[in-house]
Amino acid sequence: MNLHFEELTGTDGARIGIASLDAEKSLNALSLPMINALSDKLNAWAKDPQIVCVLLRGNGAKAFCAGGEVRSLVEACRAHPGEVPPLAAQFFSAEYRLDYSLHTYPKPLICWGHGYVLGGGMGLLQGASTRIVTPSSRLAMPEITIGLYPDVGASWFLARLPGKLGLFLGLTGAHMNARDAIDLDLADRFLLDEQQPQLIEGLLQLNWQEQTDMQLNSLLKALQQEAVAQMPEAQWLPRRQQIDELLDVSDVACAWKAISLQRDSSDPLIARAAKTMSEGSPLTAHLVWEQIIRARHMSLAEVFQMEYTLSLNCCRHPEFSEGVRARLIDKDQKPHWHWPDINHVPDAVVEAHFHKVWEGRHPLADLTQY
Repeated sequence: MNLHFEELTGTDGARIGIASLDAEKSLNALSLPMINALSDKLNAWAKDPQIVCVLLRGNGAKAFCAGGEVRSLVEACRAHPGEVPPLAAQFFSAEYRLDYSLHTYPKPLICWGHGYVLGGGMGLLQGASTRIVTPSSRLAMPEITIGLYPDVGASWFLARLPGKLGLFLGLTGAHMNARDAIDLDLADRFLLDEQQPQLIEGLLQLNWQEQTDMQLNSLLKALQQEAVAQMPEAQWLPRRQQIDELLDVSDVACAWKAISLQRDSSDPLIARAAKTMSEGSPLTAHLVWEQIIRARHMSLAEVFQMEYTLSLNCCRHPEFSEGVRARLIDKDQKPHWHWPDINHVPDAVVEAHFHKVWEGRHPLADLTQY
């Protein structure tokens, strides 16, 4: 199952639930069975009065979670060309329901986001009530490299970043470190990788019967004070003005051109981001531009409903399969995009991604508004 669950009993008899992603070889990438098992356990813990707090973490030093297990998805897409494969409908429905349940979880839910926190890993981290990052954390939404788009609620959190930073991070897939995550309100606490046992011991020592919020905050604050000297330097907030000026443009083709021209920048971070985008999917860039505009005035439930529509449509089009082939299956790193020129992606194709491909009610219509 690549998941491990345990319950630890504290000094006052209360129990802490610990869910560990345990697929170290695949950097804890989420498969459909993992998503379903995690959802079932979190739902059970939410209803169990003895469980007072949940910790979500990933085993292995390299990653909390480096996204979804997309190879099997692409195999299904290839078997159903031009259609929505049943696996895709099941996978994205289950993943987005899980992510939404984290955002609305009724108990303290702590997520330990060490190492790579990419794509689906960001969906888990952003839903937690306490989002922890460490010196090893590398957060990103790199879907432009595989012809998908930033999903798992990214429409919500990218649209709410300062200025044009959300648009920039979505278009370039640029990595953020722990300081960036704290700066941009994509994380709440900075702890050292080796402090996890101290955190768990501290949680077991708390009196969960009274002033829980105050005690939990004091514990996290004390641990952070021990760690803060090792906080990395900020990368993206100091570049906000430059990025805002770069992306002060009227459409996505102009944004693509503006960033592409930075490939020879003397700033290595900007140059690397520009290179990644330039080699990515122009269709994805169109979707990023549009999803961020649309998400600004949406509820969280509406965001996941929109992303479900987008994801199923991405499975019907060739870019996603080709991107995964080039990056993850054949690993030749040379995707042959169906629309290689940003100016030649048909408006009708972009618009069609936002139209439902099922009969009747939206499969996620029962998500309550938040």
